[in-house]
Amino acid sequence: MLQLIYISTATPAMREPELTRILSASRRNNARDGISGLLFFNGRRFLQALEGPAAVVETAIARIKADDRHAAVVTLSRREVDTREFGEWAMASLGAGEAAGQAAIDRVDALTIDASPNVRAQFTSFARLQSA
Repeated sequence: MLQLIYISTATPAMREPELTRILSASRRNNARDGISGLLFFNGRRFLQALEGPAAVVETAIARIKADDRHAAVVTLSRREVDTREFGEWAMASLGAGEAAGQAAIDRVDALTIDASPNVRAQFTSFARLQSA
């Protein structure tokens, strides 16, 4: 199974209602394709982990890179995993309204409880930066 973590910058086309539409479509598509993961959006940047069969994760990241709501998509981590670190969620999320303060850090800690130390550190560091 492939796990891919990327960061991207939201373009001006991205607004909070658009995030709701993205999450809805992502959850539907990911459930269909067997992808799990976590999406953290702070109002400006996305940090997302995708995991599942390699071919469908590759298709998903290609779709994200082609989406005009994302700019500067950078892969932070790409590795094979034996088991899902994000459970069976079609897509857990933390949105801009939740992306600040100790509550966000606590939520990230809870959502990444089964993730490897490096993956947890990426999401926790991102949450801490948003809280600074």
